[in-house]
Amino acid sequence: MSYRCLPCFLVGLFTLCGCAAGPDFKAPSAQVPDAWPVVAAGARPPDAPSGSRIASQDADLRAWWSGFGDPTLDSLIERSLAANLDLRAAVLRIEESRSERAVTAASWWPSLSANASYSRTRLSEQTPTGSLFTTFDHVHLPGVTGISVANPYNQYQLGAEASWEVDLFGRVRRSVEAADAALAATVEDEHAAQLALLADVARSYLELRGAQQSAQSARASIAITQDLLDLSRQRRAAGLTSEVDVVEAGAELSATQAQLPAYDLAVTESIHALSRLLGQEPEALRGELLAQAALPAPPLEVPVGLPASLARRRPDIRRAEANLHAATAQIGVAIAGLYPAISLTAAGGVQSQTAGELTDWASRFFTFGPTLELPVFDRGRWRTITLQRVREKEAAVAYAGTVLNALQEVEDAVSAWFADQDRQAWLADSVRQSRTALDLTRQRYASGVASFIEVLDTERTLRANELSLIQSTLAVDEDLVVIYRALGGGWE
Repeated sequence: MSYRCLPCFLVGLFTLCGCAAGPDFKAPSAQVPDAWPVVAAGARPPDAPSGSRIASQDADLRAWWSGFGDPTLDSLIERSLAANLDLRAAVLRIEESRSERAVTAASWWPSLSANASYSRTRLSEQTPTGSLFTTFDHVHLPGVTGISVANPYNQYQLGAEASWEVDLFGRVRRSVEAADAALAATVEDEHAAQLALLADVARSYLELRGAQQSAQSARASIAITQDLLDLSRQRRAAGLTSEVDVVEAGAELSATQAQLPAYDLAVTESIHALSRLLGQEPEALRGELLAQAALPAPPLEVPVGLPASLARRRPDIRRAEANLHAATAQIGVAIAGLYPAISLTAAGGVQSQTAGELTDWASRFFTFGPTLELPVFDRGRWRTITLQRVREKEAAVAYAGTVLNALQEVEDAVSAWFADQDRQAWLADSVRQSRTALDLTRQRYASGVASFIEVLDTERTLRANELSLIQSTLAVDEDLVVIYRALGGGWE
């Protein structure tokens, strides 16, 4: 090939480089309903107690935890985002994926290396080449000077080599495209880790307050039972009742006191969990969180947006789309492997027997030319295309399944929230009536009209209802956390 043809050859190569084998990726369309069925009118019974409501309008969910109106929770979440170790690891995985993408993209560029060498070589005189070198070294031709074929001899060399693979059919481009999609999937993994962190911090904090409130309720029950014990002792001293009432009151008091260690343990475990989520030692937050505080109340209205916004917000759906993109690009990589590959290589430098002659013009050497590799028969490459097509179909199915799972999670979370709100309202009414019943029964017992068993039964009912109300209030708050996580809020 002459030098005049070289520009035309290079233009042809760059024209072909505009092509890329394999299918182009098209973002899938998420199959979602126009509105949330559970949020539609009539989702709750007409006679259901009032509570927080779900709204369909779009909302900013980046700081959903602020809807609880709890400054301590706000502070814990902000600190966890800055210090959580799992989140740091997820960020490092993004950097790792970026580096892998850069390694893949490096194939676009030519490789260049320089070399320098020195060698002293002696050929055996018992070989034809060595014998020839030795013979010529002692030959003196008339009229000819400067002939020297030394054995042994030195060789100095300075050189450079360059090579570049011409991406004719887009193998490198499809590889970079797949690496970009893999990087996007890693970023979504970090978003998912952030969502999980936010939910874990909020849930652990709510469990802490729930345990504290349960302990407070138990202590109130202990005070009531202590009053009953004192009352039964007074009546026993006056001869109005038997020793059985005193013993039963003492047994009830001990049973109630036995519940406190379990609640204290739950408080400790929640503090330890929050400390770990904030990247600190287990007892680091005890001084800050040990003070009693009530469970935060949820907002009166919770906007959830439309189902179509899930595909734009949920990290797992976005990750599934990125995985589908990567699988599609890998088909192009596999197909490009069936086409010819052209590499341009060049090498040059200077060689001489002495270091001083390296700068002589006669010491130069070079090579340049294209290399063509044409696959003739490689069944494995054909099988690789089939494999990548199957993987693309699998990724498409996974995407559809992820969307359906997301829809179900939101519907289940909202349904659970409605049900727990109704239960909370009925339990609150039950607690009010149980307290009234206990006051009346204690008055009747003091008057000698009711038995002590009636008083104990009424007190046990009140205690059970209060505990159920606390657990129901905690469930309502946790349901709201689940709703926000299912909606994918907290990272945008």
